[in-house]
Amino acid sequence: MTKALALASAIVAIAVGGCGSSSSSTRSSSAPAIANAAATSAATRSAGPFLAALKSVRTVSTTVPANGDLNPYGIVIVPTSNGRLHAGEFLVSNFNDKANNQGTGTTIVQITPAGKRSLFADISASSLPGRCPGGVGLTTALSILPGGYVVIGSLPTTNGKSATARYGCLIVLDSNGRPVSTIAGPNIQGPWDMTAVSSGPKTTLFVSNVLNGGAAKGAHVIDNSTVLRIGLTSGPGQRPKVLSQQVIANGIPWRDDPAALAIGPTGVALAGNGTLYVANTLLNQITAIPDAMTRTTPAGGGGTPVSTGEHLKQPLGLVIAPNGDIVTANAGDGNLVETTPSGKQVAVVTADKKTGAGSLFGLVIAPRDTGVYFVDDGDNALKLLH
Repeated sequence: MTKALALASAIVAIAVGGCGSSSSSTRSSSAPAIANAAATSAATRSAGPFLAALKSVRTVSTTVPANGDLNPYGIVIVPTSNGRLHAGEFLVSNFNDKANNQGTGTTIVQITPAGKRSLFADISASSLPGRCPGGVGLTTALSILPGGYVVIGSLPTTNGKSATARYGCLIVLDSNGRPVSTIAGPNIQGPWDMTAVSSGPKTTLFVSNVLNGGAAKGAHVIDNSTVLRIGLTSGPGQRPKVLSQQVIANGIPWRDDPAALAIGPTGVALAGNGTLYVANTLLNQITAIPDAMTRTTPAGGGGTPVSTGEHLKQPLGLVIAPNGDIVTANAGDGNLVETTPSGKQVAVVTADKKTGAGSLFGLVIAPRDTGVYFVDDGDNALKLLH
């Protein structure tokens, strides 16, 4: 995201309140893992807000590869080793090219916890084995499936401007970073963020779509973005096969924006009770979609509002904390905000004090719940709040 006007930011402490149970779903999770998280969240709640104990920010590594791609957006932790994927390392996707044009980044970098960086994939439009309207511009939508397959969203432009943005697709890579298929069609229009939940060979992807037409016509706020549920199966030597698609939320507002390309629904994470939480960036809001794994009709307006405004300032990345709270990354001021499922904002921590607005995007909970890893496109780095 190119920089918006920087806002003053500070660490804010808020009184503890609310309760709930859920589990992180920015990385692939089994059904037992979700159940265990739900069962233990009440005990964790007594310790207070998850963010309250996190005081320091450490830079792990630059995210800029040899070709100069900028603006790290997506992040995922590798769950198991397979091919060039190594368990415990990070994949980070870049949205901009070296000229800082949005929707033109083509690279995914792999970073060890110690900060060693390597190139996992550099995806050209000519290398794609299937449809992807507009080409390649890698977004925050990044997940890993059983069998070591990587799925990455593409919302491409030709010149970094929203008027040239196209619907894109989901690109499927093997564990060595080679494209093996694409997932495209009328339900996928500007895939912006994603979470994955896996059990055995089956995976459910939840994809927020931010670009459902209008930018090329000069339209601005449009209430037609969606959240899509995709069922797949995959495994060692078995390429992902799409089993089902279901729009589970619609009528979500978005608009084209010169600083951010598009502003609309972004981060998604699944709670232990089957509720999918969504960061509604344009409305400074978190919404909830109940029965996300099973519902057969879309929730209008993106679901039920959970929390709006106050410290939520263009929330982008979203993850479920170990205590069941919802942690979001603000584009508006460089803060992370912790919100209970009942809607109380219980903690705010400044993750980026230098560049502030427009810097934060994807985030994941650190192994052993020791902090939050996040990408900072203010200085193109992977960082750890701990």
